[in-house]
Amino acid sequence: MAISAVDSITLAIEHTKQQLFQPFRIGQWTKLAFVGLLAGELGANGCNRSNFNVPRHTAAVPHMAWPSLGSLGINPALVVFLIAVAVIAALAIGIIMMFISSVMRFILFDSIVARECHIRQGWNRRLGPGSRYFVWKLLYILLTGALIIGLVGLPLAFAFSAGLFREPKEHIPALALIAVFSFLVLFAFLIATAVVLVLTKDFVIPQMAVEDVGVMEGWRRLWAMMKADKGAYAGYIGMKIVLAIVAAALIGIATLILGLILVVPSVAFGLLAVLTGKAAGLAWTPATIALAVTIGLVLLAVFLYLVSLLAVPFIVFFPAYSIYFFAARYPQLNAALQTARPAPGFPSGATVPL
Repeated sequence: MAISAVDSITLAIEHTKQQLFQPFRIGQWTKLAFVGLLAGELGANGCNRSNFNVPRHTAAVPHMAWPSLGSLGINPALVVFLIAVAVIAALAIGIIMMFISSVMRFILFDSIVARECHIRQGWNRRLGPGSRYFVWKLLYILLTGALIIGLVGLPLAFAFSAGLFREPKEHIPALALIAVFSFLVLFAFLIATAVVLVLTKDFVIPQMAVEDVGVMEGWRRLWAMMKADKGAYAGYIGMKIVLAIVAAALIGIATLILGLILVVPSVAFGLLAVLTGKAAGLAWTPATIALAVTIGLVLLAVFLYLVSLLAVPFIVFFPAYSIYFFAARYPQLNAALQTARPAPGFPSGATVPL
């Protein structure tokens, strides 16, 4: 009988303990943090801006004539050109980072299976499958983007063609119904696209890594497995959502504590340095500003490095969780896992129970 999503948690925890603490190696932690963050194993939480309100004035604000770009001696064409260059550069950087992330996903998989992280060797070895995964992911994002535009545009086009925007006050119920319906459809679509990405990352990547199959072939096999074991995979998705929420909360709390530990003394030291400098007759010059910026960047780098180290147990746990769950249903992965090292919690030579 295949192990359940709950049983896989115990195996993943034991694997994480063995890989990270038996023995503890700061070099491996640093490599895993680097690979895991580039692979996107821990997505950044969205910032909550609900408490940020733009001040509103009830009194009438006098009209202000803003100067034109020409009156300021700025060429509008140059501004448009710079904006276009910035947009193109941002897109190029995003595509490059997506490619790096695609290859790093395979390096992270190898690091969990072998319990050793080797970035250079992994990059050379996994460049091929990483490139295929990158192409699929890029096409998937373009397709989902086009569908999102359609899901948003069709209701708007329908409301416009029905004349609901001509006298919107007379059609508030209809517009509200269209808005609610569109939001629910869009929300369900976004959830579905996220689930597809997670399943690809967790269950298609191992097939590509072990047997060098394509993404679509991996999905064809995975779809057959999911149809034969719907309850187990549904339980996996539900359990992973719960685990992701718990992990986000723990990382957030740890980051806050670490921030307080570093920020409070740094601010106190900075104020003391400023006061001491003023007493000594120092002023803000290019040299002192450069020194302050350099110190700030160093502190920021130290903070980000420590935060990434805090995330390493989760970077190892989540891939291990999917690997042990899937290994019980995918014999080739089970064999690769046992070849690297026997599964934690089972005697040498045994396999993950099928």
